[in-house]
Amino acid sequence: MLDRIADKWSLLVIALLDRQSLRFTELRREVDGISQRMLTVTLRQLERDGLVHRTVHPVVPPRVDYALTPLGVTLHHTIQSLVHWTESHLDEIAAARSRYDERAATPVPAATGPAG
Repeated sequence: MLDRIADKWSLLVIALLDRQSLRFTELRREVDGISQRMLTVTLRQLERDGLVHRTVHPVVPPRVDYALTPLGVTLHHTIQSLVHWTESHLDEIAAARSRYDERAATPVPAATGPAG
């Protein structure tokens, strides 16, 4: 379950649906880089898990809206906590990455045994 809700497409879809229901085409337009197939798979998985509700409107052409369920809303609140943590620690993370990259780029001297 954690793999599904923590993947980038699911996180983006959940974040977009927090404010309003959206049509498939609106979601596809808003989620940069997602293919039609991947959006379909993501929405089906989220619907199956009870996080997204799909409403089919009986009009021509067919109109389908997606919205967060109450369970999905609770997940969004949890995700928001993670986003806020990340945003408030960006400078520390960047500094740690720089220190690590500097150490990784420095060649390690060859170990030498005792002379003799």
